[in-house]
Amino acid sequence: MSLVRAWKKVLESDLANIALEMKEVIEPPSVIILDGPVGAGKTTFTKIFLGTSKQTTSPTYSLINEIDNLLHADLYRIEKREELIHLEIPMYLEEKDYFLIEWGMPYLRDLQRIVGDEFKFYQLKIEINENNSRNFLLSKIV
Repeated sequence: MSLVRAWKKVLESDLANIALEMKEVIEPPSVIILDGPVGAGKTTFTKIFLGTSKQTTSPTYSLINEIDNLLHADLYRIEKREELIHLEIPMYLEEKDYFLIEWGMPYLRDLQRIVGDEFKFYQLKIEINENNSRNFLLSKIV
């Protein structure tokens, strides 16, 4: 992985600017794996990334949500790699610019194989600081 950009001491009010900056440095189509502990703000960031006129909820129970040119998945409940095949991800990816995935790092190699070479892969690591701010680290996965 190679670090593309880092944002330190991020507050929720900073997320819109981070989303805009990410869209400037990430060339679509791209997979962005959101990596961080429970409560880090992965779904909140996804809502902001979509823009203020869009609404989304965590897809933890439906696993995949489709919103315009974006696909949002939450793999928290996936227990075995084989379950990824049953999600039929390639069917959803047609004409998508971004595929944001929560809890996807354990399945990185499988996702790369399923998604294919057209999409570039990134990790957005979200760390929680002592003062409840966040660090956002965007890395390209090679």
